[in-house]
Amino acid sequence: MNTAAFEQWESEVRAYSRAFPTVFRSASNARQVDEQGRSYIDFFAGAGVLNFGHNNPRMKRAMIDFLEADGIAHGLDMYTTTKRDFLTKFHDVILAPRGMDHRMQFTGPTGTNAVEAALKLARLVTGRREVVAFSHGFHGMTLGALAATANEAFRKWAGVPLRDVVRLPYETAPGGKTALADYAAALSDASSGVTAPAAFLVEVVQAEGGVNVAGAQWLRDVQALARDVGALFIVDDIQAGCGRTGSYFSFDGFGLDPDVVTLAKGLGGYGTPIAMNLNKPEVDRHWSPGAHTGTFRGQGLSLVAGAVALDYFTDDALMTAVAAKGELMRERLATVAADHRERDWEVRGRGMMQALDVGDGALAKRVQSLAFEKGLLIGPCGTDGRVLKLIPPLTIPDDDLNEGLEILGAAVAEAVRVGAGR
Repeated sequence: MNTAAFEQWESEVRAYSRAFPTVFRSASNARQVDEQGRSYIDFFAGAGVLNFGHNNPRMKRAMIDFLEADGIAHGLDMYTTTKRDFLTKFHDVILAPRGMDHRMQFTGPTGTNAVEAALKLARLVTGRREVVAFSHGFHGMTLGALAATANEAFRKWAGVPLRDVVRLPYETAPGGKTALADYAAALSDASSGVTAPAAFLVEVVQAEGGVNVAGAQWLRDVQALARDVGALFIVDDIQAGCGRTGSYFSFDGFGLDPDVVTLAKGLGGYGTPIAMNLNKPEVDRHWSPGAHTGTFRGQGLSLVAGAVALDYFTDDALMTAVAAKGELMRERLATVAADHRERDWEVRGRGMMQALDVGDGALAKRVQSLAFEKGLLIGPCGTDGRVLKLIPPLTIPDDDLNEGLEILGAAVAEAVRVGAGR
């Protein structure tokens, strides 16, 4: 394994390569192969980007055809046939069936840029500065999104104060059952010194934050409070969206009507970068042309692959499979937890985002390392990295899913034994 080029010339900021110390050469669906020819089952899926697998053949064919036809790969926000096809298909497949008339705003091609645009728009619409964000939330690494992100391990690198965010406990966090009502009471008291925010920014499932799952009623209460105080209700669906939880949006069926929805990661289907916000028309009209720009908006290859990804949502086949695979993942994790009942581990998640909270970051890191040695890629998350998050491609074959779960169980058992022997 020749890693000298990376170690000599790449920045020290690299991270995932340290957890997965090999040089990958190729990939297909839920497997990556390194340059020695060893195959790894991928339960990490590009941090949630590869919902439809590595090198999805339908998307690859469409992208090759696009390139061979000299399609517009880069067009800023100019009109192109490719963008028109994507806009039309997204409206017809996703928005119209849900009665949503949101405008589609292409931002810079990352989730954090989508969040920056959403926060900027909320402040523009309301004329206010503060935004309510929640404990354990992750919204990105640029300064505005980082201010809304809770994890101190990320926040400490900012180098400047991270301001204009009110932090409330997420529903599943300590104090989360009463914090919203307490905050509402303070907002209704003219002498409390608490002023109304520009927006409430929330994840239905906190992915990076530890796979914390909010209930529909609590989310409706957040939305209702936002409406009551004239703030925008923003759902960050960057990792939990695009089919991950068993429906296109993580909030489907919850009785929610967000003012803004942020999307990225799985939106482009193939792994090429794209991000898009869905803005209600009455909110979107506050933008002026060029008020939020980005050189790489609506990147052509991503629009082509993303349009193909929408085909998975024209019937129920994939989402039915996601429900079944997600339940299998939950059951197998529950078995692992039961095998170590004395440790009081917790299994949680929705759809094909499932997690095992082992309560110990060092243990989770050992599991990750041992899983890698056995041929499985997983990524810890949550406080101190103590949560083992499973986000395989939604298209993973059953055999690979079962084999990956077997490897994970063996890695957990070995990590516990190793820890006990110290």
